[in-house]
Amino acid sequence: METLLIAIFVIGYLAITLEHNLKIDKLIPALAMMAILWALMAFGIDGFTTWFDSGKHALMEGFSALGHEDKMHMLEETLLHHLGKTSEILVFLLGAMTIVEIIDYFDGFATIKTFVKTKSKKKILWIFAFLAFILSAIIDNLTATIVLISILQKIVKDRNVRIWYAGLIIIAANAGGAWSPIGDVTTTMLWIGNKVTTAKLIGYLLVPSLICMLVPTFIASFLPAFRGEIETEEGNGPKSKFGPTMLYLGLSAIVFVPVFKTITHLPPYVGMMLSLAVVATFAEIYSSSKIAISSVDPESDAESHHSPVHSALTKIELPSILFFLGILMAVAALESLGLLFNFAEGLKQNISLLGTETAGTEVSDLVVVILGIGSAVIDNVPLVAASLGMFSEPIDNPLWHFIAYSAGTGGSMLIIGSAAGVVAMGMEKIDFFWYLRKIAWLAFLGFITGAICFVIMRYFF
Repeated sequence: METLLIAIFVIGYLAITLEHNLKIDKLIPALAMMAILWALMAFGIDGFTTWFDSGKHALMEGFSALGHEDKMHMLEETLLHHLGKTSEILVFLLGAMTIVEIIDYFDGFATIKTFVKTKSKKKILWIFAFLAFILSAIIDNLTATIVLISILQKIVKDRNVRIWYAGLIIIAANAGGAWSPIGDVTTTMLWIGNKVTTAKLIGYLLVPSLICMLVPTFIASFLPAFRGEIETEEGNGPKSKFGPTMLYLGLSAIVFVPVFKTITHLPPYVGMMLSLAVVATFAEIYSSSKIAISSVDPESDAESHHSPVHSALTKIELPSILFFLGILMAVAALESLGLLFNFAEGLKQNISLLGTETAGTEVSDLVVVILGIGSAVIDNVPLVAASLGMFSEPIDNPLWHFIAYSAGTGGSMLIIGSAAGVVAMGMEKIDFFWYLRKIAWLAFLGFITGAICFVIMRYFF
């Protein structure tokens, strides 16, 4: 049964990557794969001997001895657990997207255009790379990608040029999220799990993550895609008098989310909902003042003209949300059976056979690098969850920081290997194989050079 489940996952994954060739939206195979995997698990529940306890990040003891009803109850509880964790990401994403669309309703992103004085493609590349690196550490890589691509769409009109920028934003955002405890889901997992502290995380990973961003950006700046100047339009300022206000309010509301989480210890989506409520309140107040806002779509319905919130909700990329649901729940199915955990543990043992007892650090490093590369294919969250059960090192051991780096930046090598990549794929309709040909090698070079930098730094700290 396990072989059949893996085969279905591989087929579904291939269907996602061949989206443009099959002419089928990627959300369809993702949702189908999710439903089929969990259905087969329900049918064959009595044949499974292992079960992964996601709460304890370890294989459950005595699962094979349970009766049918107990196993079904465990499956339902696990399904609900993963649905809850996935929903946290989806609700967070919905809130962030809505805030971005409300800002756009008031043409707030046009304000950014007044700050970008240059028309040089190369200079704009460096500006957005550093913005992605810094913003992702503050508001997380997913939200930073949404915000920056929204701004990019206002500055770079040529989509063929814009997708190159989007590819480098993905790399920079994932690199920036790796060195902050709130910058990426995986680093947050390690932080909450008392494996890393904020000060040590920044100390160990700031330089390697910066290298991971600088190397691809430096190389890309010499590529033909970033030569010359961009075409700009006249009238760079916002069309609404409330544009600048809504831009600063919206971005401040997003930045407030990690602060809210730190104070209340509640999941980030709760703070995002509060931020959305505040932004929506001001949006309704400004809209009701009957100031003409020419950025509103003239073809939208009358109700949308009077409600920026309704207008924003109609423009959200729901296909991307459903794709997230499908792919994350499909990976959760493989995690629940312990397949990912067993793979990671087997990888560690097999590589250990090639080393010696004195080369434990080197063996662990190789395992972590392979896990980082694997995070480009399989979601990095279950891989980090598996690593929590694989290693027993104390808090702030360099191994945990290396895991945070590898899992956070390794996903950049494929467009569907990270949350930032998936949302960029949805916003710009980036083809999987285009990214694989044009961007993946840059992401790989950044990942490897950053990893080498980490290993070298470890011997000096």
